[in-house]
Amino acid sequence: MEWQEISGSSVLIPRHPMAVIHFLGGAFVGTAPNFTYRWLLEQLGKEGYAVIATPFINTLDHLAIARNVLNRFESILDRLQANNSLGQRYLPIYGIGHSMGCKLHLLIGSLFSVERAGNILISFNNYPVKKAIPFLEQIDIDNSLNLEFTPSPEETTLIIAKSYEIRRNLLIKFSKDNIDETLMLNPVLQERFPNLIALQTLSGNHLTPLGQEINWQAGEVFTPLDAVGQWVKQSFARDLYNLRSEILRWLNPGKII
Repeated sequence: MEWQEISGSSVLIPRHPMAVIHFLGGAFVGTAPNFTYRWLLEQLGKEGYAVIATPFINTLDHLAIARNVLNRFESILDRLQANNSLGQRYLPIYGIGHSMGCKLHLLIGSLFSVERAGNILISFNNYPVKKAIPFLEQIDIDNSLNLEFTPSPEETTLIIAKSYEIRRNLLIKFSKDNIDETLMLNPVLQERFPNLIALQTLSGNHLTPLGQEINWQAGEVFTPLDAVGQWVKQSFARDLYNLRSEILRWLNPGKII
Protein backbone atom coordinates (compact mmCIF):
# COMPACT_ATOMS: atom_id res chain seq x y z
CA MET A 1 0.00 0.00 0.00
CA GLU A 2 1.71 3.15 -1.23
CA TRP A 3 0.75 6.80 -1.37
CA GLN A 4 -0.38 8.05 -4.76
CA GLU A 5 -0.62 11.64 -5.92
CA ILE A 6 -3.82 12.29 -7.84
CA SER A 7 -4.76 15.80 -8.94
CA GLY A 8 -2.53 17.31 -6.26
CA SER A 9 -3.99 15.24 -3.42
CA SER A 10 -2.44 12.33 -1.52
CA VAL A 11 -4.36 9.07 -1.85
CA LEU A 12 -3.90 5.82 0.07
CA ILE A 13 -5.94 2.81 -1.07
CA PRO A 14 -5.88 -0.53 0.80
CA ARG A 15 -6.48 -3.77 -1.09
CA HIS A 16 -10.09 -4.13 0.03
CA PRO A 17 -11.35 -0.71 1.18
CA MET A 18 -14.31 -0.67 3.56
CA ALA A 19 -14.91 3.09 3.57
CA VAL A 20 -13.46 6.36 2.25
CA ILE A 21 -12.01 9.08 4.46
CA HIS A 22 -11.65 12.68 3.30
CA PHE A 23 -8.90 14.14 5.48
CA LEU A 24 -8.23 17.84 5.98
CA GLY A 25 -5.36 18.97 8.21
CA GLY A 26 -4.66 22.15 10.08
CA ALA A 27 -3.58 25.54 8.75
CA PHE A 28 -0.03 25.45 7.32
CA VAL A 29 0.58 21.77 8.23
CA GLY A 30 -2.35 20.89 5.98
CA THR A 31 -0.27 21.70 2.90
CA ALA A 32 1.41 18.26 2.96
CA PRO A 33 -0.86 15.94 4.97
CA ASN A 34 0.73 12.73 3.70
CA PHE A 35 3.93 13.81 5.51
CA THR A 36 2.68 15.76 8.51
CA TYR A 37 -0.05 13.24 9.41
CA ARG A 38 1.62 10.20 7.87
CA TRP A 39 1.49 7.84 10.88
CA LEU A 40 -2.17 8.42 11.69
CA LEU A 41 -3.35 8.22 8.07
CA GLU A 42 -1.34 5.09 7.33
CA GLN A 43 -2.78 3.44 10.43
CA LEU A 44 -6.27 4.10 9.03
CA GLY A 45 -5.16 2.68 5.69
CA LYS A 46 -3.90 -0.50 7.37
CA GLU A 47 -7.34 -0.97 8.90
CA GLY A 48 -9.02 -0.88 5.48
CA TYR A 49 -9.91 2.79 5.05
CA ALA A 50 -9.13 4.50 1.76
CA VAL A 51 -7.74 7.97 2.51
CA ILE A 52 -7.98 11.02 0.28
CA ALA A 53 -5.96 13.78 1.97
CA THR A 54 -6.55 17.12 0.29
CA PRO A 55 -3.86 19.76 0.89
CA PHE A 56 -4.72 23.45 0.91
CA ILE A 57 -3.02 26.79 1.31
CA ASN A 58 -4.57 28.95 4.01
CA THR A 59 -6.08 32.28 2.99
CA LEU A 60 -8.63 34.57 4.62
CA ASP A 61 -11.41 33.08 2.47
CA HIS A 62 -12.22 29.83 4.24
CA LEU A 63 -15.42 29.38 2.25
CA ALA A 64 -13.44 29.37 -1.00
CA ILE A 65 -11.01 26.83 0.51
CA ALA A 66 -13.92 24.60 1.58
CA ARG A 67 -15.43 24.72 -1.90
CA ASN A 68 -12.08 24.01 -3.53
CA VAL A 69 -11.14 21.02 -1.36
CA LEU A 70 -14.62 19.54 -1.79
CA ASN A 71 -14.48 19.89 -5.58
CA ARG A 72 -11.06 18.24 -5.67
CA PHE A 73 -12.16 15.43 -3.38
CA GLU A 74 -15.24 14.66 -5.46
CA SER A 75 -13.23 14.77 -8.69
CA ILE A 76 -10.72 12.26 -7.29
CA LEU A 77 -13.50 10.06 -5.91
CA ASP A 78 -15.20 9.98 -9.33
CA ARG A 79 -11.90 9.01 -10.93
CA LEU A 80 -11.25 6.21 -8.44
CA GLN A 81 -14.76 4.86 -8.87
CA ALA A 82 -14.50 5.04 -12.67
CA ASN A 83 -11.30 2.96 -12.78
CA ASN A 84 -12.63 0.55 -10.14
CA SER A 85 -9.83 1.34 -7.66
CA LEU A 86 -12.32 1.24 -4.79
CA GLY A 87 -14.13 -1.91 -5.87
CA GLN A 88 -17.71 -2.21 -7.02
CA ARG A 89 -19.66 -2.06 -3.75
CA TYR A 90 -20.95 1.06 -2.02
CA LEU A 91 -18.47 2.63 0.39
CA PRO A 92 -19.50 5.09 3.12
CA ILE A 93 -17.65 8.41 3.23
CA TYR A 94 -16.34 9.97 6.43
CA GLY A 95 -14.74 13.35 6.94
CA ILE A 96 -11.84 13.73 9.37
CA GLY A 97 -10.46 17.17 10.16
CA HIS A 98 -7.83 18.53 12.51
CA SER A 99 -7.91 22.14 13.77
CA MET A 100 -8.80 24.33 10.76
CA GLY A 101 -9.68 21.15 8.88
CA CYS A 102 -12.64 20.82 11.27
CA LYS A 103 -13.94 24.23 10.26
CA LEU A 104 -13.67 23.30 6.59
CA HIS A 105 -15.60 20.05 7.11
CA LEU A 106 -18.24 21.94 9.09
CA LEU A 107 -18.63 24.48 6.27
CA ILE A 108 -18.80 21.68 3.69
CA GLY A 109 -21.47 19.89 5.71
CA SER A 110 -23.46 23.11 6.12
CA LEU A 111 -23.28 24.81 2.73
CA PHE A 112 -22.90 22.03 0.17
CA SER A 113 -24.95 18.96 -0.65
CA VAL A 114 -22.72 16.05 0.42
CA GLU A 115 -23.30 12.51 1.55
CA ARG A 116 -21.38 11.62 4.70
CA ALA A 117 -21.73 8.72 7.10
CA GLY A 118 -20.20 10.99 9.73
CA ASN A 119 -17.43 13.41 10.61
CA ILE A 120 -14.57 13.18 13.11
CA LEU A 121 -13.53 16.64 14.29
CA ILE A 122 -10.21 16.77 16.15
CA SER A 123 -9.08 19.89 18.07
CA PHE A 124 -11.64 22.22 16.49
CA ASN A 125 -10.35 25.78 16.19
CA ASN A 126 -12.36 28.78 15.02
CA TYR A 127 -10.13 31.68 16.05
CA PRO A 128 -10.43 35.18 14.53
CA VAL A 129 -7.60 36.18 12.22
CA LYS A 130 -5.65 38.17 14.84
CA LYS A 131 -5.43 35.14 17.14
CA ALA A 132 -5.00 32.55 14.40
CA ILE A 133 -2.00 34.16 12.68
CA PRO A 134 1.04 34.44 14.98
CA PHE A 135 2.29 37.98 15.73
CA LEU A 136 -0.45 39.68 13.70
CA GLU A 137 -1.67 41.52 16.80
CA GLN A 138 1.80 43.02 17.18
CA ILE A 139 1.91 44.41 13.64
CA ASP A 140 0.73 47.98 13.10
CA ILE A 141 -2.09 47.37 10.62
CA ASP A 142 -4.66 49.98 9.70
CA ASN A 143 -7.79 48.93 11.63
CA SER A 144 -9.96 50.22 8.80
CA LEU A 145 -8.80 47.22 6.75
CA ASN A 146 -10.88 45.03 9.07
CA LEU A 147 -9.01 41.85 8.27
CA GLU A 148 -11.03 38.75 9.12
CA PHE A 149 -11.70 35.27 7.85
CA THR A 150 -14.70 34.62 5.62
CA PRO A 151 -16.90 33.49 7.20
CA SER A 152 -15.89 35.03 10.52
CA PRO A 153 -15.91 32.91 13.69
CA GLU A 154 -19.32 34.29 14.64
CA GLU A 155 -20.73 33.71 11.16
CA THR A 156 -19.30 30.20 11.13
CA THR A 157 -21.08 29.32 14.37
CA LEU A 158 -24.39 30.65 13.00
CA ILE A 159 -23.97 28.71 9.75
CA ILE A 160 -23.32 25.47 11.66
CA ALA A 161 -26.23 26.06 14.05
CA LYS A 162 -28.63 26.67 11.17
CA SER A 163 -27.46 24.43 8.34
CA TYR A 164 -25.05 21.64 9.34
CA GLU A 165 -26.44 18.36 7.97
CA ILE A 166 -23.96 15.65 9.01
CA ARG A 167 -25.82 13.87 11.77
CA ARG A 168 -23.19 11.58 13.34
CA ASN A 169 -20.06 13.23 14.73
CA LEU A 170 -17.14 12.40 16.99
CA LEU A 171 -15.50 15.40 18.67
CA ILE A 172 -12.01 14.88 20.08
CA LYS A 173 -10.16 17.31 22.31
CA PHE A 174 -6.82 16.90 24.08
CA SER A 175 -6.17 17.51 27.76
CA LYS A 176 -3.22 19.88 27.18
CA ASP A 177 -4.59 21.79 24.18
CA ASN A 178 -4.93 25.49 25.02
CA ILE A 179 -6.24 26.61 21.60
CA ASP A 180 -8.98 23.99 21.27
CA GLU A 181 -12.61 25.22 21.00
CA THR A 182 -14.37 21.88 20.94
CA LEU A 183 -16.34 22.68 24.10
CA MET A 184 -17.88 25.66 22.27
CA LEU A 185 -18.78 23.51 19.26
CA ASN A 186 -20.28 20.61 21.20
CA PRO A 187 -23.51 22.32 22.38
CA VAL A 188 -24.11 23.74 18.89
CA LEU A 189 -24.03 20.25 17.37
CA GLN A 190 -25.91 18.70 20.29
CA GLU A 191 -28.72 21.18 19.66
CA ARG A 192 -29.00 20.03 16.05
CA PHE A 193 -28.56 16.29 16.58
CA PRO A 194 -29.16 15.21 20.19
CA ASN A 195 -27.67 11.81 21.10
CA LEU A 196 -25.65 11.62 17.86
CA ILE A 197 -22.66 13.68 19.01
CA ALA A 198 -19.87 11.95 20.93
CA LEU A 199 -17.22 13.96 22.79
CA GLN A 200 -13.93 12.40 23.91
CA THR A 201 -11.10 14.05 25.86
CA LEU A 202 -7.77 12.31 25.32
CA SER A 203 -4.28 12.74 26.71
CA GLY A 204 -2.15 14.91 24.43
CA ASN A 205 -1.97 18.38 22.93
CA HIS A 206 -2.87 20.22 19.74
CA LEU A 207 0.03 18.63 17.85
CA THR A 208 -0.67 15.03 18.88
CA PRO A 209 -2.30 14.07 15.52
CA LEU A 210 0.94 15.06 13.77
CA GLY A 211 3.03 12.71 15.88
CA GLN A 212 5.20 10.00 14.39
CA GLU A 213 6.56 6.90 16.07
CA ILE A 214 9.99 7.53 17.57
CA ASN A 215 12.52 4.74 16.99
CA TRP A 216 14.78 5.24 20.00
CA GLN A 217 17.43 2.55 20.33
CA ALA A 218 19.29 2.37 23.62
CA GLY A 219 23.04 1.84 23.52
CA GLU A 220 24.94 -1.08 25.01
CA VAL A 221 25.06 0.82 28.30
CA PHE A 222 21.67 2.20 29.40
CA THR A 223 22.23 5.86 30.30
CA PRO A 224 19.99 8.58 31.82
CA LEU A 225 19.57 9.95 28.30
CA ASP A 226 18.25 6.56 27.19
CA ALA A 227 15.77 6.65 30.06
CA VAL A 228 14.51 10.08 28.93
CA GLY A 229 14.33 8.88 25.34
CA GLN A 230 12.29 5.82 26.27
CA TRP A 231 9.94 7.93 28.38
CA VAL A 232 9.37 10.39 25.52
CA LYS A 233 8.82 7.53 23.08
CA GLN A 234 6.29 5.84 25.35
CA SER A 235 4.46 9.11 26.04
CA PHE A 236 4.14 10.02 22.34
CA ALA A 237 3.19 6.46 21.43
CA ARG A 238 0.53 6.25 24.12
CA ASP A 239 -1.19 9.45 22.97
CA LEU A 240 -0.98 8.46 19.30
CA TYR A 241 -2.34 4.97 19.88
CA ASN A 242 -5.16 6.32 22.06
CA LEU A 243 -6.15 8.70 19.25
CA ARG A 244 -5.96 5.90 16.70
CA SER A 245 -8.07 3.61 18.88
CA GLU A 246 -10.80 6.19 19.49
CA ILE A 247 -11.10 6.95 15.78
CA LEU A 248 -11.24 3.28 14.76
CA ARG A 249 -13.68 2.40 17.56
CA TRP A 250 -16.08 5.12 16.41
CA LEU A 251 -15.74 4.24 12.74
CA ASN A 252 -16.43 0.54 13.40
CA PRO A 253 -17.96 0.05 16.88
CA GLY A 254 -18.32 -3.69 16.45
CA LYS A 255 -14.62 -4.37 15.89
CA ILE A 256 -12.25 -5.05 18.77
CA ILE A 257 -9.29 -2.65 18.52
